Amino acid sequence: METAASRTALSDLASVHPLDEHNRAWVEHTHPAAWENPEPVPRYNLLVVGGGPAGLVAAAGAAGLGAKVALVEKHLLGGDCLNVGCVPSKALIRSARSIREVREASQYGVVLPDGARVAFGKVMERMRTLRARISKHDAAGRFKELGIDVFLGSGRFTGPESFEIGGKRIRFSRACIATGARAAAPPIPGLKDIDYLTNETLFSLTQLPKRLAIIGAGPIGCEMAQAFARFGSEVCLIQAQAGVLPREEHSASEIVERALLRDGVKLFSRGKELQVLNLEGKPRLTVSGGEGSYDFVVDQVLVSTGRAPNIEELGLESAGVAFDKTGVLVNEYLQTDNPRIYAAGDICSKYKFTHAADAQARIVIRNALFFGWSKASTLTIPWCTYTDPEVAHVGLSVADAKTQGVEVQSITIPWDVVDRAILDGETEGFLHVLLRSGTDRILGATLVGRHAGDMISELSLAITHGIGLGKIGSTVYPYPTKAEIVKKAGDAYNRTRLKPAVKRILESILRWRR
Repeated sequence: METAASRTALSDLASVHPLDEHNRAWVEHTHPAAWENPEPVPRYNLLVVGGGPAGLVAAAGAAGLGAKVALVEKHLLGGDCLNVGCVPSKALIRSARSIREVREASQYGVVLPDGARVAFGKVMERMRTLRARISKHDAAGRFKELGIDVFLGSGRFTGPESFEIGGKRIRFSRACIATGARAAAPPIPGLKDIDYLTNETLFSLTQLPKRLAIIGAGPIGCEMAQAFARFGSEVCLIQAQAGVLPREEHSASEIVERALLRDGVKLFSRGKELQVLNLEGKPRLTVSGGEGSYDFVVDQVLVSTGRAPNIEELGLESAGVAFDKTGVLVNEYLQTDNPRIYAAGDICSKYKFTHAADAQARIVIRNALFFGWSKASTLTIPWCTYTDPEVAHVGLSVADAKTQGVEVQSITIPWDVVDRAILDGETEGFLHVLLRSGTDRILGATLVGRHAGDMISELSLAITHGIGLGKIGSTVYPYPTKAEIVKKAGDAYNRTRLKPAVKRILESILRWRR
């Protein structure tokens, strides 16, 4: 018998390309075609609507604490991160880094035969293989084994404490909306007349576009521009503002911009007057701005400019949940206007990151089920853009501090004073730490360099738990490691404590002890 769940699964499968063994396994994990929704229990402790990072963490965490949980997912479990975001994009970035390493091998005394080339089909197959492998962690069967009632298909709220899916009514004491967001296209003249790519379709490519235009030089745009340029595409990156990564500190963005240009990306900034034409099946883009006018034809256009919340057809009005064009509206406890219903992740947060969704889901568990009063505003959220070099940030920026009227002092350590970075040939970038003026309290940090995303966590820990930079300077680090850049920042702070008067006293003591 065909069910609502199987119809949705078939629809998802029809949009999957290519339909090889890896993609079949991926879809079978995240939305099995033969899945039968369970009969609802009389009442659930927690209903979770949306099976992305926030929803899965909320469901698994609550079930692990003894709650009876219902989980609803319309499309594929795992959300954007697994299916069309973090997982596939980082797989491509790793392949692109390998290409760069091969091309630079001679700098390290390694002589390779001529003729090394990119097998784009193999690159994409590797991505699909790894996505299918990782999808086991988000599989419907796994969450069923955790004691969660998993409902696949479309549903909607029918009242302040009820939800309906496939003719089945779910009643709940508390609910969490975690339906996330999707790619949104800007109102560019002519864009709707072409078959453009977004992150939701990019990873279905099987052939490398010879010419690729990317609209939007934020994290996704910059990451994919660099990766596809390394694969061999002629990449044109268009950004409305001057420069790339406008959210980051200018000194960090400049380094990424130089890296993109070095990899062959053509950057068209200040492209505010962009138009798109369909020229015999090929997109033609015309740009006019502060740096001149451009007119070029490409094979594919990737749009990476924004997100739109998935709020349609949820019946939020029936549930008494307020929303606007940015998503579901919540208070600092992630509670909606309906005190029974909470939200977490991209549907309600300005931080569109998997790890932010995870952290917010944990707050929902505490507040919704155990009378907690945890505030989302207290979270310290780091982020990283996975270009080469990477840009990682946590806490306040210089601009934030100025806006908030916070007096700060800064310490900057370049990579070319870190021995391991010199040995690895990776000296491009820096660590910039902001301290509250007159103290060693860390308010923010920006780290630019290879594997910056792996090292920013130490500074996130320090900010979260009030560990001063002076204590970091007194910590023993293994040598030689790249993490020593953080210790060097601590050493630099400790040297500032050696005031002239203190130095004179120490010199007197040492003269006396000769």
